[in-house]
Amino acid sequence: MAAQLKTAVLGATGYAGFELTRLLLRHPRLQKPCLLRREDAGKTQDLAEAFPALSGNGGHALEPFSVGRLKQAGIDLLFLATPHELSRSLVPEVVQQGVRVVDLSGAWRLQKPEHRAVYGFEDRDAGAANEVMRQAVYGLPELHASEISTAALVANPGCYATSVILALAPLVNADLVDRSRGIISDSKSGVSGAGKEATARTHFVSVADNFSAYGVFKHRHLGEMLEQLGLASQDLIFTPHLLPIPRGILSTIYVHLAQSVTAAELERCYRSFFAGRHWVRVFAPPKLPEIQYSLHSNYCDIGFCLADDGRRLVIVSCIDNLLKGAAGQAVQNMNVMYGWDEAEGLN
Repeated sequence: MAAQLKTAVLGATGYAGFELTRLLLRHPRLQKPCLLRREDAGKTQDLAEAFPALSGNGGHALEPFSVGRLKQAGIDLLFLATPHELSRSLVPEVVQQGVRVVDLSGAWRLQKPEHRAVYGFEDRDAGAANEVMRQAVYGLPELHASEISTAALVANPGCYATSVILALAPLVNADLVDRSRGIISDSKSGVSGAGKEATARTHFVSVADNFSAYGVFKHRHLGEMLEQLGLASQDLIFTPHLLPIPRGILSTIYVHLAQSVTAAELERCYRSFFAGRHWVRVFAPPKLPEIQYSLHSNYCDIGFCLADDGRRLVIVSCIDNLLKGAAGQAVQNMNVMYGWDEAEGLN
């Protein structure tokens, strides 16, 4: 085997960052990842302090981050599991130094300013940010593998966006969707999707024995869905909900079809679109995915039910929001970037 890749993770103390670190530690083509922390990230000096499951495994020191440290350590690839604003400020200098980046935040996912406005970014150097934005590749390997393979910057997709885009892309690609009737995505996520820092909404007393909608018409992932699927804002209504479970996403998507089709034709459409794509499983009708099937895996599970008229369709798409919706997809993107099997280090 060729020399092992040198990777670094900034933000390993978050839920997605920890999952990512755990995956990188067992990946056969990597050296032990360099774990980095922001100067203002508190007093945690070793990742095992935040996640005792790593205790007794040789130590996982968190070193202060700097671009100079990346160069000194010979880092080939930097993973950012950081707040959107921090990723937005760091990436231009990192990429300029020749270090490739997989960014798990939303900083570089959106090409259209009207969609990106939801983040309220205030770039110190707008010209540099726009140049980096032009280089960024949306990191959904099932759609953009060839571009990812040569990218300097891969913008890892949002978790909700992954579940919805993969469910709809085969139909949109085949021009089967009647856009004039609108698409509705009713999506539910476990609490880890809201991040590690507790809020009034995510405290146990708010989440337990409860089920709630939020971010209606305003969720940050909506712009990703519109851009990647080539939809207009009036074509899609997306409503996210908070489930009282730790992890997992289930999206139920309602579509009117442009022409009458059979279930067999739809199944062929999905299987043809995802042929050779390891991490998408298409369920034969009438079997539908459930969160428990994809939990703790990098799979996106897709199933559907077609009405007797052949024109009304319900699609169910399930992922683990911390894996295919975050850390697992980041590793999948790394595998594509370096020409490795997409399943490597993820099975």
